[in-house]
Amino acid sequence: MHFAFDEQQLEFRAQLRAFADKQCTPADIRLAWESDLGWSRQRWAALAEMGVVGLTVPAERGGLGLGLVDLVLLLEEAGRAGLPEPLLETTALAAPALAATVISGGARTRADGWLEQIARGEAAAAVGMSWMPVVPGAAAADVLLLERGGDLHGALRQDVQIEPRAALDGTRRPAVVHFEPSAPSLLVAGQHAHEVLAGLRDRAVMGTGAVLVGVADRLLSMAARYAGERVQFGKPIGSFQAVKHLLADALVRVEFARPAVYRAAWSLDTGHRDAGAHASMAKALASDAATGAARAALQVHGAIGYTWEHDLHLWMKRAWALAAAWGDAPHHRARVLEAALGH
Repeated sequence: MHFAFDEQQLEFRAQLRAFADKQCTPADIRLAWESDLGWSRQRWAALAEMGVVGLTVPAERGGLGLGLVDLVLLLEEAGRAGLPEPLLETTALAAPALAATVISGGARTRADGWLEQIARGEAAAAVGMSWMPVVPGAAAADVLLLERGGDLHGALRQDVQIEPRAALDGTRRPAVVHFEPSAPSLLVAGQHAHEVLAGLRDRAVMGTGAVLVGVADRLLSMAARYAGERVQFGKPIGSFQAVKHLLADALVRVEFARPAVYRAAWSLDTGHRDAGAHASMAKALASDAATGAARAALQVHGAIGYTWEHDLHLWMKRAWALAAAWGDAPHHRARVLEAALGH
């Protein structure tokens, strides 16, 4: 099979890159770290106007009604840009889960309203499972989707008790969420909830992998640029064989992870029977690629890379945080092995 993105998908990525180059500079990311939200509502609204935020929202709710193959390049680009906004949580996780709810009445009306708000850039979401001690982004989200007892519930931020927690990455704003499930909060129950939550987890795993590939790409770009500028013994350090090998090895890991992420997106979109294993394979490879790129970039930069003033830490901390999110590399290798032995 020959897999390639179409012209429209590539153009969408190019538009997001052009937007981020102007609206999401390292200075903008630093401002986000210092803000109350950890991200910018103005930038979120602009992303929504572009169609990025509502990409997975059904067309009848104001979105584009597209899938993960259309989204995966944008998630990768978000990682490359260091985008602080919760695109992964809102567009890859919450919107498809809300669209999949089948409960009628008030719950359906509430889910549809949230989808419309997401598409307009008026709401951002956070997603938490009962096994997660803290929910990433919960301290700055408008809508929270929370798994409790195998069912999926939805709540507005003002309807839950939030205990913010410190974070390595200043844009993630995790929090402990105290929430009592109730009949009005229920979105999906029973067997259908099991299916929705399984899909949500796999999308989270794949989407986090896509962001990590973008983060790794940015780290290596920064390292390669610095290696061409830093001079030792009268030569750029990038001309030294040890530095070349260091960056080449890191680049190989990124190039192996990228197609695995793309395949996982396709598998999830098409309902492939091994979609979960493909998502885990992508996450394991992407986690290794991003942490390896962070290590290589820090080694190339030397002492300056440790400083707060240098921008490198903005992407290193994102790599370290996301590599552990939704299961680390060893966890997902075990999941791939289990799937392989089960066939």
